[in-house]
Amino acid sequence: MKRLLTVFEFELMNFAKTKSFVITTILIAVLLGGLTFLPRFVDISDLLGIEVTDDKDSAKTEDDETETSEKTKKEKLVICDESGYFADLSVLGEAFPDAEFKALQSESEVKSAVESEEADAGFYIIDDLNYRYYVVNSNMSDGNTFIFDELLSMVHKQVYCAQQGIDYENFVENYDAAVNGEIKVLGKDMESNFWYCYALVIVIFMIIILYGVMIATSVTSEKSNRAIEVLVTSVNSDCLLFGKVFAGAVAAFIQVGVILAAALLGYSANHDFWGGKLDMLLDIPGSVLLTFAVFGIGGFLFYAFLYGAMGALVSKTEDINKTAGPLQMLIMLVYFVVLFQLENVDGVAMKVCSYLPFSSYSAMFVRIGMGKVAMPEVIISAVILYASIFFVGWLGARIYRMGTLRYGNPIKLSNALKSLKNAE
Repeated sequence: MKRLLTVFEFELMNFAKTKSFVITTILIAVLLGGLTFLPRFVDISDLLGIEVTDDKDSAKTEDDETETSEKTKKEKLVICDESGYFADLSVLGEAFPDAEFKALQSESEVKSAVESEEADAGFYIIDDLNYRYYVVNSNMSDGNTFIFDELLSMVHKQVYCAQQGIDYENFVENYDAAVNGEIKVLGKDMESNFWYCYALVIVIFMIIILYGVMIATSVTSEKSNRAIEVLVTSVNSDCLLFGKVFAGAVAAFIQVGVILAAALLGYSANHDFWGGKLDMLLDIPGSVLLTFAVFGIGGFLFYAFLYGAMGALVSKTEDINKTAGPLQMLIMLVYFVVLFQLENVDGVAMKVCSYLPFSSYSAMFVRIGMGKVAMPEVIISAVILYASIFFVGWLGARIYRMGTLRYGNPIKLSNALKSLKNAE
């Protein structure tokens, strides 16, 4: 135990003394924490879409507002309406306050105006239910067609009422009666919890990939420079691997914890200034954070032992990616499966993934954050994960011991497992 603690302390101090580790942690923490204070000093209410009542804002004169509106560039739109539904362009002006309309005589003129960029876009009315919308390059934020759909739908109702002899105002009053629905969430609000679960899945994925490769590289470096030959004579090989893995886990979660704490505390102190706009990312329930820590640490240890074993199978650092390729493919597969199933967290795929040790580290805390999970399910999943860690740790230590003193070409994992079986 004493030797394990010695190795652990030595490896952890190696992380702490690394300038890149310290500088990256402090820089990102200060940057994220500082950004949460931005609304205190810079007015970004327009960007956030919130209203900020301030004496300076109330003191703005009408001349300033006029000058601002004059500077606003209006969208140029053209329309060809042979049926005369929109003979009065003021109707279109009310529906499109940020646009200027010009009436043209034919569809070809509309198309020509848009192609020559004399107009940003154009409409050609076919009848009261159909039209063509011309634009050079479609834009995801273009809401012109949505607005025009509503306008033409209104025209269709007017035409229909005129043909049937129905009073239009009475028809609209009853046909378009507003329906008021109040949503009461009794369980989890998946829409509001989606983004922080999405972010945490990415975080744990990056931790495993980055620190897993670092552990494998550390093992291979000691093997390539022959330092392992001295180490194994004074320290048990199991202590070497476990010390590296535990030190990597502590370093990883210290770094993530410091950065996450800076962002969460900074946002909590400036919540009102943000108008709650970042709740979807930074308003994370304690139960989700606790589950993220428990399963995140478990997932890291599970893969870290495997990365350490992979590092012992090669003698050159450039061969690590070749040997660890299947392991990285498994991590990537789990990553994409969980992300693609975020909108169906109570589905069969996520339920299965939440019990498998190589995927439960991300699937289970996502289900807790967005779905319905009973406490016995969480306990069973955690027991399976940590029992698997002990097995993988034991297996990784045997592979590490067998591979550390074998040099030359990379050892295949299948051959390593056969050697272990024959040795027994």
